Amino acid sequence: MTPRLGRLRRHFADTRPLRTPAFRRLWTANIVTVVGAQLTVVAVPAQLYAITGSSAYVGLAGLFGLVPLVVFGLYGGALADHLDRRTLLILTTVGLIATSGLFFVQAALGLRNVWALLGIFALQQAFFALNQPVRAAILPKLLPVGLIPAAQSLNMTVFSAGAIAGPLIGGALIPVLGFPLLYGLDTLTLFATLYAVVKLPPLPVDNPQGTPGLRSVLDGFGYLQGRTVLLMSFVVDIIAMVFGLARALFPQIAHETFGGPAEGGMVYALLLASMPAGVLLGGVFSGWISRVRRQGLAVVVSIAIWGAAMAAFGLAVGLASVWLVPMLVVALLTQVVGGAADMSSAAFRSAILLAAADDAVRGRLQGIFIVVVAGGPRLADVLHGAGGALIGPAWTAGLGGVLVVLLLAAVVRMFPAFLAYRPAPAAS
Repeated sequence: MTPRLGRLRRHFADTRPLRTPAFRRLWTANIVTVVGAQLTVVAVPAQLYAITGSSAYVGLAGLFGLVPLVVFGLYGGALADHLDRRTLLILTTVGLIATSGLFFVQAALGLRNVWALLGIFALQQAFFALNQPVRAAILPKLLPVGLIPAAQSLNMTVFSAGAIAGPLIGGALIPVLGFPLLYGLDTLTLFATLYAVVKLPPLPVDNPQGTPGLRSVLDGFGYLQGRTVLLMSFVVDIIAMVFGLARALFPQIAHETFGGPAEGGMVYALLLASMPAGVLLGGVFSGWISRVRRQGLAVVVSIAIWGAAMAAFGLAVGLASVWLVPMLVVALLTQVVGGAADMSSAAFRSAILLAAADDAVRGRLQGIFIVVVAGGPRLADVLHGAGGALIGPAWTAGLGGVLVVLLLAAVVRMFPAFLAYRPAPAAS
């Protein structure tokens, strides 16, 4: 490799984690399964609306998903700190395959039963919530600490690509092939993940303590006391998501501001795809992430950029009445920038959480992480939806972005240890 090519290569994603066979198998399998999973993400609300003709039932799916996500996310983290993590991954992956198969069966039989569909969805989310803390907690067992940020950026790149491709493919295939085939494809793709987790080595927990249960879950929260860096990794994410994520305003903005149809349309689709596109671009050009030592500072800078981008988004929406098309382009670009900033923030926060915690509590902390990551955007939907109705989408989105920056500055000033955090050097 010439020096020029070597310098260019440094700007692209760091693929060194893929040299580890176990991680490579998991990551490769995820390429297949994430598209299948996104097909189901598209199919469930579409089938609910097709059965009922009511958006209220579509919204009800959020509640049916959130409750098991919180309950089993926390309990799954406790299990991950007491049982062999490979065994847990196998069992929960089999559960995901089974629930995906149930989606296929109910659609193939033409049941058209809302409660059966919502019940299967809740069961699937429970297995997902049990699976995710374990999946994240195993990374330090598979990779050196210094490669974890790169591994997380690779994972987010795959997920964002699926978040773009899955809905586009699913939306196009539903009218042509119907719901059963989409659910069937999701079921089949999950076998790739099952193969990857079966091939993992045994992954026992270092020095497990107590038994999994409510006491263990509470101990996970208690572990955060006095550990400023870990606690702040959750706090800054809550600030960024709750005040900055304006996705609940997208339908109103697409319709009222940019003249799209009330039921969606191209502008709405572009708004939805722009942030995942930013995450994807951020992942592709994430070679710099592995070279950053001041990870706390990197999180703060990333979230500040996120907040500024969301404030600029609100400004673009507000100015659209004067310059419609240019402001649409600006609005989409701000979401792309925000997505790239969110990718780097998530990669560093996850790396901090995995590196700065003891192995015996990593599962429980990942369970809390899943709850924060899932709960923050849902709180944002409520907050922004109410704000959009009261003061309009432009002011709501713009002020939300400004609040992100101001609140971030306040908590960093209160807890400067987070800003100074660097991971401990890897043992030689």
